[in-house]
Amino acid sequence: MARALITDVAGLSITGEERAFLRDADPWGFILFKRNVGTPGQVRALVDAMREAVGRADAPVLVDQEGGRVQRLGPPHWPSYPPGAHYGHLFDRDPEEGLAAARLGARLIASDLAALGITVDCLPIADVPLSDADPVIGNRAYGTKASKVATIGTAVAQGLMAGGVLPVLKHLPGHGRATVDSHHRLPVVATDRKTLESSDFAAFQPLAKLPLGMTAHVVFSAIDPVAPATTSVTMVAEVIRGFIGFDGLLMSDDLSMNALSGTLAERARATLAAGCDVVLHCNGTLEQRREVAGACPPLTGEGKRRADAALSSRREPEPFDVAAAREEFAAMSASA
Repeated sequence: MARALITDVAGLSITGEERAFLRDADPWGFILFKRNVGTPGQVRALVDAMREAVGRADAPVLVDQEGGRVQRLGPPHWPSYPPGAHYGHLFDRDPEEGLAAARLGARLIASDLAALGITVDCLPIADVPLSDADPVIGNRAYGTKASKVATIGTAVAQGLMAGGVLPVLKHLPGHGRATVDSHHRLPVVATDRKTLESSDFAAFQPLAKLPLGMTAHVVFSAIDPVAPATTSVTMVAEVIRGFIGFDGLLMSDDLSMNALSGTLAERARATLAAGCDVVLHCNGTLEQRREVAGACPPLTGEGKRRADAALSSRREPEPFDVAAAREEFAAMSASA
């Protein structure tokens, strides 16, 4: 039975040691980074090898392909895509045009990914950044108002799903107020709960039916003064599952980020104990991957139900003229 884990490999192909680890650990899914990306043929072979190692042809393969600063696949083999703020600018000028561009851009990304066997994109972002926040979100966001962010995020999710790629809602319940980058330090947001519910958390509510979500390594001290959302029973139960109403598969952000404390095994156990369904670990040595895997049990119960529901929601790509769509998208972007 698959383990409650999403993991990675070090390079462009799987080593013998990594293959043995994947076979024994049997992670639910995999994630790719730039270090795993060379040519289209190489990526496709790597994706196939990952699935062969666990013996599951439907094992999800994830990537962060947002556009802008966060784009694991790029030139010369794949196009560059604009950051989320680009769609926000189009939306401000003409809401209908902005949504059409967001949907089409995501549909084109899905076409790129599906051709490689990648079935999940860590997008859309529903974070609502403040002007004085750390720039880690910045122009990745669609805007600074919850309603606008949710509306564009919905269009992005629709575009991905039309292309046979599952979206991941991130970063629950919001990374927009963080004044430090959670890759390096633990952000603490002291904003009162009422304000958070009307702005940051509200952006996620219209997207709560998406099949997959990712947590934020952020402390919201008005609700849980100690634990970041990823490892907070209160934040997961009361805010993510409760106020926001998200019932999809909930994964952590990367366990190796410095916002979290304790050993990797302790981080994994705390994440699962808080109510996350799956642990994401994607930047470590093989020994560290083994440590995390050892702390992750088989995916059972509600976690398995959500995982199965997520995978069953993926559909084959709808008919799509890629060349014509690229021309249309370029014209939309040129007018921005």
